Order: sequence, then C-alpha cells, then structure tokens
Amino acid sequence: QLQASGGGLVQPGGSLRLSCTASGKIFRVNVMGWYRQTPGGQRELVATRTSGGTTNYADSVKGRFTISKDNAENTVHLQMDSLEPEDTAVYYCRLSFLRYIFWGQGTQVTVSS
Repeated sequence: QLQASGGGLVQPGGSLRLSCTASGKIFRVNVMGWYRQTPGGQRELVATRTSGGTTNYADSVKGRFTISKDNAENTVHLQMDSLEPEDTAVYYCRLSFLRYIFWGQGTQVTVSS
C-alpha cells in the first residue's frame, strides 16, 4: 500500500527528501504523513497533510521541514532542510482514512558529520 523512498546519510545543515507513494483503493478524504522513531523511543509525529491541504508539524521541525503532496501520483513528500543530529531516526510513512491506518516500511535518516 505504501512505498517509501529517500533517506540516507547527510551532514548537519544538509537536506534530504523523503517520498511515499500510496497504491490501491484510497478514500478521497485521508491523511498522509511522516512519523519517526529512534532506538528505544516512541514513534512520534513529524508532519501530516490532509487531503484538504491542512498541514501539521511537530514543533521541533517547524520552519525546517515541508510536507507536500502530488495528488495525481498519490505521493507525499517530506523536504527536510537544516537537518540536525537530533533528526536521526527511522522515518515511517502513514496513511489513514475511515478506520484504516497503513504504515510504510521505515527509511533510515542519519545526520552526522
């Protein structure tokens, strides 16, 4: 249902772009977004975007990350700028509609010099 791409190793201050494409039957009213998890930590919200265009960001990424969506491709992008070592985590794409929640495979983002 969800295929994520992007991620990798980047130096502090650098940028990365994550993408996630949803396939299959998707209700037109939905929420797509990104969460992240560090070893031993809870999975936390990074950014979400509703099908209506409303976005929500974690305070820690506001002003640095931007979520956008290509409706024609059912793909959501997360542009991550000014990356910090604290952004290092496994990032997961999430899609929800009606009572359904889908998770993509995680993609590792490592910010290190």
